[in-house]
Amino acid sequence: TMGRIIAVANQKGGVGKTTTAVNTAAALAAMKRAVLLIDIDPQGNATTGSGLDKHALERSTLEALMGERQLVECIQRSPEAGYDVLPANADLTAAEVRLLEAPLREKRLSIALEPAVATYDYILIDCPPSVHASQTLAVLEFADFALIPVQPSPVDLWATVHIEKAINEAREVNPALKAMLVINQIEARTTLSKLVREVLSEIALPVADTAIRRRAVYRNSALEGKSVFDIGKRGAEAAAELDSLIREVI
Repeated sequence: TMGRIIAVANQKGGVGKTTTAVNTAAALAAMKRAVLLIDIDPQGNATTGSGLDKHALERSTLEALMGERQLVECIQRSPEAGYDVLPANADLTAAEVRLLEAPLREKRLSIALEPAVATYDYILIDCPPSVHASQTLAVLEFADFALIPVQPSPVDLWATVHIEKAINEAREVNPALKAMLVINQIEARTTLSKLVREVLSEIALPVADTAIRRRAVYRNSALEGKSVFDIGKRGAEAAAELDSLIREVI
């Protein structure tokens, strides 16, 4: 089967992009799908959030993208969550320059990841924290689906316009790209939720019915290097939320 490639992207950091990527990977793994999570964010938070030590990487996304090593040599297993990780750390910041100078920049990703597409049911890519990053655009040009967490703050909502632009730009190369906004870190107040949905209805991208609530458990589990699926009862409500989101995506 062909791996479905899901890019998790947004226009700025700190809106739960990595939390969404890690927990979506775990939700799919819990459904017994073969999943690869690719960390292309130099902060390496998806790597640490999956229980791997980003400071101790011998082989990372960088080597795989540069074609210096086979993809399979760089992949590690998330100890708890039952999915595979192509890990990243700050070396990727230097890579941005090398990747941009490299010929076939936009093909780099598809060449490096071709073996994975045949191996996994789903490939999740945690993008750098900006839709303007050349890597993010390269990922969107390569992905089947973009999952875009949006925080319910005025600044974030306004910035969603950039997302729409980036998606449209990517669709010039990749016309089949689908995209979905997901409201993230929302308080339980329903009036705000309704207001946020009204604002987002101005954007020509669908919004997931499932909104992700603001819960300490997302942050705490990430600090433990686990998904909300791997921390027992504490994570049950969050896991149900993620499960419902991933069914919408599928």
